[in-house]
Amino acid sequence: MQLTLLIVDDDSDDVALFCDAVHEIDEAYRCIPAFNGKQALELLEHAIIKPNFIFMDLNLPLMNGKECLSQIKSNPQFTDIPVIIYSTSRLQKDIEDVYKLGATNFLTKPSSFRDIIKKIAIILAEQQDKMTTRETLVN
Repeated sequence: MQLTLLIVDDDSDDVALFCDAVHEIDEAYRCIPAFNGKQALELLEHAIIKPNFIFMDLNLPLMNGKECLSQIKSNPQFTDIPVIIYSTSRLQKDIEDVYKLGATNFLTKPSSFRDIIKKIAIILAEQQDKMTTRETLVN
């Protein structure tokens, strides 16, 4: 199954590393980068294909991750898209705040490429299982 992931991070090296990790998991996955919160919202508003997942950093220019998450979850078109916060932050307050705002998961950026692959694979598998369960219940 081809999945589309919106990757929101102002560090182009982190975006490239993340996309490389995603393609290690499955080459069919499609990564769309956004480099700040405002750009992410614009991409969502004008998307031909709605992303299956959003991975977003907290520390973003123009509109930080919490503000962007709040905007995404307040728009009925996007409330069903799982948003995974992907950040260097380990602050408990940040973790609590993003869950209150509607984040699906919080992932502290791992230090090794192999750890990035493992953690992303686990999150994607969990989310795909949830999507499959919802589809089964609806049908």
